[in-house]
Formats: sequence, structure tokens, C-alpha cells
Amino acid sequence: MKVLEHVLSPEVERRPLLGRLHQLFAAAGERIYLVGGSVRDLLIQRTVHDFDLATSARPEVTEKLLRRARPDALYALGKRFGTISAVFGDETVEVTTFRSEHYEFGDRHPEVDFRSSIEEDLVRRDLTINSMALDLSTGNLLDPADGVGDLRQHIIRVTGSPRERFTEDPLRLMRVVRFAVQFGFELAPGLADEVRASAPMLEHISRERIRDELNKVLVSEQPGRGLRLLVDLDLARYFCPELLDLKSIETPDEPSTNEAGRMRVPPGVRMKNLFEHVIGVVDNAPSDLVLRLAALFHDIAKPRTFTFNNGEVHFFGHDTIGARMTRKILAELRYDQDTIERVSRLVDLHMRQAANTDEWSERAVRRYVHTVGVETLNPLWGLARADITSSNPRRVRAHLSRLDRLAQRCEDLIAEEGAEKIVSPLNGDELMAMTGRPPGRWIQGVKDHLLDLVLDGDLGRYDKEGAAEEARRFLEEHGDDD
Repeated sequence: MKVLEHVLSPEVERRPLLGRLHQLFAAAGERIYLVGGSVRDLLIQRTVHDFDLATSARPEVTEKLLRRARPDALYALGKRFGTISAVFGDETVEVTTFRSEHYEFGDRHPEVDFRSSIEEDLVRRDLTINSMALDLSTGNLLDPADGVGDLRQHIIRVTGSPRERFTEDPLRLMRVVRFAVQFGFELAPGLADEVRASAPMLEHISRERIRDELNKVLVSEQPGRGLRLLVDLDLARYFCPELLDLKSIETPDEPSTNEAGRMRVPPGVRMKNLFEHVIGVVDNAPSDLVLRLAALFHDIAKPRTFTFNNGEVHFFGHDTIGARMTRKILAELRYDQDTIERVSRLVDLHMRQAANTDEWSERAVRRYVHTVGVETLNPLWGLARADITSSNPRRVRAHLSRLDRLAQRCEDLIAEEGAEKIVSPLNGDELMAMTGRPPGRWIQGVKDHLLDLVLDGDLGRYDKEGAAEEARRFLEEHGDDD
């Protein structure tokens, strides 16, 4: 990764919007600087469309000046924290008054102090690589913490005292990990110990902010490394302690359960390291948030369902229990309901194709498609492929080939029979009209029976006449059971 200081001024000159904003603020007697991630990304030649700027202007003045620039949209939701945002075509600017932040313990929202100079603003920022500014009036780079040096050495270093920066905003603990995996950088010497010692501060941060940082770790190019850091630095303990439980199963010298509650596997019994397996699955999964969350939680219940019987390790029901745990964890992290349902469903279904063989009958494939749902098939196959973490290339190829054949059979079935969800050929109203019976539980019993016949291929999906005949026969055999 090259750090090119000489590109800053030419890059800014190519952005008429930045020049226009500088003129507006300068005419009002205010100073304005390009700061933080915008400067960092320009230095390493990453594409930048969202610009962070810092100004001496107070929020109300910033809002007036931005309106004069005639943006397509202007947002003042962050005004109490000194930030006004505006959209100009495909470029977005976020302008913040020089400031520092501080979190009082027990309060999950920051207190903001406005500062008088850019220098004061920069030295209170989180990381050295985010503590640089470009003076739009002179083109000079301000780099009080040697962010350029750390960019060149691929180092994540906290600006100033780590303990002070973490106390001001404990979310910076998560940001250390996030930036390390986004850029592939190493932590500065001693920083891991500082993060570990400050980890309990995360209890004072809103779950939403932690969730947003976790998402960025998961969709990075090194999600597995990020998860290992979150656990090894003891951060996960304060927002998802269940991840630590994945390390609770060991292979010891002799069968036992030690005082720490670690579940021991007898000597000679082979079993994957659960934590490393999960990291491998997350790394294998496509860079899609739902899939990577499902990969993260697909085996979350294994420590709770661990049993050892007849010389074998078992995790009975870990898929179903894991789905319930996943819903709870994601709800506590304030994920939206759609994401919670999609992820937990994948966790619940992730074992469905584990036993698939080429001997599956057409009715077995049809039932599989019905149970999973057409809309869930591709994500589930993505998770299933990621879940193949064997170190044996031949075994990996065999598993992938078998999964590909199942996918092809499902796709052929859908092409032949349609993607519409299979249901009983007769609905409740039709059954009541046909039999003259009132509403009752008998309706569901008949519909379930008809659906089973369709799934088994013994009744056409749209064969209402055949379904009516079968419904009468079923009711005669089962009488008035309700």
C-alpha cells in the first residue's frame, strides 16, 4: 500500500465542491479542513465520495453556509453533536465543528465539547491514521500524530494516550479491530494489552453502535481475523459472550470437566476446534452480511448441546437451539427484524442438506425445497459451501460436488413445477363449502394431509377434483376428530 502525500492537492483541485465550500466558509471568516478518513483514503489512493470536513464554524453557521451551496439534500440530525451533512450529486459531505467527545459511565451517548482549533480537534481523534487534516486554503497537510508514518508501516496506533482515548469513547476499542482488518494492518506494540484492559468500558456503549462496527468487521476482507481479535482482546465478552463459549471444548489428556467448565473430549476422539471452525466458515462465506452472520452463529449452540455417548461426540438439536440463540443475540444488538429472521432461519436450516445423497428420491427433493423455501435456497447453499472446512482437498471436492448435484436437482424441479410455494390444492373456504362443516381444527388436518400427498407426488398441485375426493375419504376415515 503506497502512501502518496503529493496526490492531496491535485485530488482536491479535481473536486470543485471542496473549493466551493472553502470559498463559502472563508468568506464567512471560518476555517475549514478536509479531515480523518477522507485524508487517509486519498493518501492511499482509495476512491472517496464521502468527505469529512472540520470547521471552526458552529453548527448553526455550518447549516446556513451549506444551504448557500445549494445541496440536493441537507441533514441536521447530528447538529447537537456539531455535525451537518449534505448531498451534492454523487458526493456527500459531513461537516463537523472542531470538537472532542467524552462518555460519562452509565451514559451511552457522548458529551461534546467544541474546540477552538483544528490542532485540538486532531489530537483527540481515535487513531493516528485518522488524525490528519488538509488545509483547503494552503494545501498543507497537518499530521500531529505521524499518521503518514503509521500508514507507511501498516500500523494501527491510538492517537496520544490509549486509555484516555478509550475513556472518551469506548467504541474506539471496536474501531481498533475494524481498521486493523479493513486495511490488513498490525496493532502497535502494547496496544493489545491496552485494549484488553479497557474492554469493560464497552458496557457503556449502545448496542447499535457496537452492531455497526461488528458489521464492518464481518464484511471486511479479513472477517475471521477480526473475530479472533474481538475474542482474544476480550471485547466479545461485553456484547456476545456466547462466542467465547466456542472455545470451551478441548481435547485433554483424559476425560473430565475442569473447574472452568471446559467440556473435555476423550483422548483419541477427533473433533474440530469449534472456534477455529467458525472462523473458517466466516472466511469462506461470501461478503454478504446475512451470510456472514449466519456463518458466525451456525454452531453457536454446540457448546450447550455437547454430549459424548458410545465413543462419539454429539450436538443434538444445535441447529434449532442455535436459531433461538441467534434471534436473542441479534435482537439484543438491535438488528432489524428482517435480518434477524433471515439469519436465524439459515442457522435453523443449515443441517438440512448435510445428509443429502444422490439417492434422494424426487419426493425427498420436493420436500426439501418446500421446507427450505425457494427464496432461501441460494443463501443456504452459500452457507453450506462455506461450512466445508476440511483440510482434505478430496473430501472438500466430494462435498461440493454432492451439494452442486443437489442444487441442480432442486433447480430442475423448480423449473418444471414452478417457484410458487406448494400448498394444499383446497383452502379452508373450499373445504367448508364442499362438506358443509363449520370452521374448526379439522380444516388444518385435511390441508396437511393434502399437502403431504402433493409433496409425495401422489396428487397434482392444482388437482382440486382429486383433492376433494381425497378429502372426503380422509374425513370418513378420521370421523369428527377436531
